[in-house]
Amino acid sequence: MTRTETETLRGRTTTLWRPTGPEELALVEASGWTAWPPRLPEQPIFYPVLNEDYAVRIARDWNVPASGSGYVTRFEVDTAFLARYPVRQAGGETILELWVPAEELAEFNRHLVGRIEVVREFHARA
Repeated sequence: MTRTETETLRGRTTTLWRPTGPEELALVEASGWTAWPPRLPEQPIFYPVLNEDYAVRIARDWNVPASGSGYVTRFEVDTAFLARYPVRQAGGETILELWVPAEELAEFNRHLVGRIEVVREFHARA
């Protein structure tokens, strides 16, 4: 079992992270912390990432300048379901993400195990 996989009562899950801004986070909260919101027309892909460090860099270095705050979320997804999405290396060795087409996000949400949780947050300095 890899470092990002854990055992649950339903079987094996994989831990994923998602850097997000305040607007997306408000929609996750409105779902009861159980689903990612539908993508906007200009967002054809949902990008969860495979390690916390990469998520931190995006939340801190991109979301904060863009919207004043950035959040790192962590969530579990059924590993067997994730097999349909190859891991994509988007840069350096640890820049790993999954590309989930927007039209598959509702199904992706049905394979979340447990709640989405905020594990880090960053804010612009006043």
